[in-house]
Amino acid sequence: MQPITESASATDRTAQRRQRVLVIDDERADRDALSATLRMLGCRVDAAENREGALSRARGEIYDLAFVDLMLGAESGVDLVPALIAANPNLHVVVVTAFGSIDTAVRAVKAGATEYVQKPIDPLRIKTVVERASEEARLAAGISAFERGGGGGTETLILSSRTPAMQTALAVVQRAAASDIPVLLRGESGTGKGALAEALHRQSDRAKEPFVTVNCPSLTDELLSSELFGHVKGSFTGAIRDQQGKVETADGGTLFLDELGDLSPTIQAKLLRFLHEKKYERVGDTHTRLADVRIVAATNRDLEAQVKAGRFREDLLYRLNVVEIALPALRERPDDLLDFARHFLTIFCRAGGRPVMELSPSTSELLLGHPWPGNIRELRNEIQRVTVLWPSRTIEPDAFSIRLRGQAVVGPRIGGEHSLANIENEHIRQVLAKADTFEAAAVTLGIEPSTLWRKRRKLGL
Repeated sequence: MQPITESASATDRTAQRRQRVLVIDDERADRDALSATLRMLGCRVDAAENREGALSRARGEIYDLAFVDLMLGAESGVDLVPALIAANPNLHVVVVTAFGSIDTAVRAVKAGATEYVQKPIDPLRIKTVVERASEEARLAAGISAFERGGGGGTETLILSSRTPAMQTALAVVQRAAASDIPVLLRGESGTGKGALAEALHRQSDRAKEPFVTVNCPSLTDELLSSELFGHVKGSFTGAIRDQQGKVETADGGTLFLDELGDLSPTIQAKLLRFLHEKKYERVGDTHTRLADVRIVAATNRDLEAQVKAGRFREDLLYRLNVVEIALPALRERPDDLLDFARHFLTIFCRAGGRPVMELSPSTSELLLGHPWPGNIRELRNEIQRVTVLWPSRTIEPDAFSIRLRGQAVVGPRIGGEHSLANIENEHIRQVLAKADTFEAAAVTLGIEPSTLWRKRRKLGL
């Protein structure tokens, strides 16, 4: 690949001057050429030739963008993506390869990559990728500024609810915040467990001290031990200096263990000891240290089932599950869902410099009929996409992805503006569609088969 020439305008270079980029490629010629192109675009560039070097840099610096080669010697660059994102949560990752395929692209996106490019790389393509990453960073900064200025972030959103189950959870948070006992947050991915953990911290006596998050399933045992407890120079490949861990960083504050259901037995044992004694050692060190932290953990797994299967320690579960708070899924919060959608519309429209958009009645029904497997995170992403692509101020169902429109079940909704007859008819239709037999449908509906037969005939089914 030849570096891009000086034809890039001064405006282009200025637009990208603040981009911090990490290039990871085991081929020196490709690494150097891509780095040179990025520098011509005004980026500040660091490079690494392997996984260890990449993670060492990512743990020590904040990067906006990373180009990761698909094959790093005998290792897969795709497998490196989650660890890079864990070290730099806002990182825009581009997977680069000479062996393009749809399967590889899907794997890269599932791992967290945002783009996928093939070799030989066109310098103009690199310019487009960098500009897109810069625009996304600008939009994110605008959103953050709006939220800080009183627009309210996800935490504010989570803390306002008209759903009884969520109101119960919030009441428990307020009571638990006054103590230092461990709290376990349960709920599907994307329900706002991280935002609720931070809200608990801000309401506690530790609010002025650090709130530190560890994303448990994203790292190997060795790296997760280092992430939690730190390491000393030379303790493993890539440990080029002493490094304090998240436990030490959180001293006096709150340590949030996100998705701890995937922890290995080794890490579980170390965590149990720390919970019991407040003592730990850095990886490769014999010096015992103390840390005063409040533990808040989260999981989307059935930990009791994990215990029965021998994959999670029962004593660790008891230590963590002193106070349990269950977060309902978004599909169980219909009274909140449209409030959330309008909240995100306000944030993204103002951050993007356009008038605030509104939902049409049919769009509201579409959103209420979608099961939202990704919960609040999925809703946020869909709304962000719509505010960028939909040209009109009134949002119609066609504005949303085909996947969302295909999964939505649009029909009468409890509490909506529908007659009792319409609700009954729709319920009968859906029960009949799911039941294995006519008699089973009658049992589910709690009526005699002869009554169901008459109702079905009336509906023309």
